Amino acid sequence: MKKKIEKELEKIRPLLQSHGGNVEFIDYDEKTKTVKVRLLGMCAGCPMAEQTLKYGIAETIKENIKDIKNVIAV
Repeated sequence: MKKKIEKELEKIRPLLQSHGGNVEFIDYDEKTKTVKVRLLGMCAGCPMAEQTLKYGIAETIKENIKDIKNVIAV
């Protein structure tokens, strides 16, 4: 599962990096089907970080990996 998640994050990284940010995979909780990520660089302090997480990162992961229920930033 971790490899699948990393593969999806690789799709998102170029856009984040073009804005001075990035995303790091932290953990996957199989019980709750929750992915934990950390926003880095400009994304960490950006006022739009919550939108990026919800509509960019989480949507991409959940759309392509049906088992995932939640994506949270830690």
